[in-house]
Amino acid sequence: MPTARTKFILSRAALLLTVLLGALTGLGMYTFQYAEGLSYLSTDPKACANCHIMQPQYDSWQQSGHQHVAVCADCHMPHSFFAKWIAKAENGYHHSVAFTFQNFHEPIVIKEKNARILRESCIHCHGDFVHNIALATHELEGEADCVYCHRNVGHGPRAGLGGPYTEAELNWSEP
Repeated sequence: MPTARTKFILSRAALLLTVLLGALTGLGMYTFQYAEGLSYLSTDPKACANCHIMQPQYDSWQQSGHQHVAVCADCHMPHSFFAKWIAKAENGYHHSVAFTFQNFHEPIVIKEKNARILRESCIHCHGDFVHNIALATHELEGEADCVYCHRNVGHGPRAGLGGPYTEAELNWSEP
């Protein structure tokens, strides 16, 4: 049978644990609300511009030829249900860490995994039209890279996105 002292210690520990859990929950809810977390569950392009760092990409998308037919998620997320939500979760985590600690490259450079999703999205929408081109490119050079030649399609002119392309951007590698 527990002693009075043991009960006292357990009740204090329970109170401390409850207070800590409440504080973490409150902080998490505040952060989610402050970061407009619910907007990331949508496909509204304005959600991509919640972070000031993405404003040039959003502005250039509005000037692009795809503005009337595709939103950010159409090109930058997989098209299958589960893969889309897994990618959203992974990107959301990495973006929140990068923006919280301010340790990201400016201008933003797409990572290889997301560049692969982007290429797959091009083929998803334009596959019938470019099927033979993609096959020939793949046989000659490896994976087809639509954006290498068509960089201005999804985001319009390069203006405002950090000047000329860097070697890292041209090679789709990390800076």
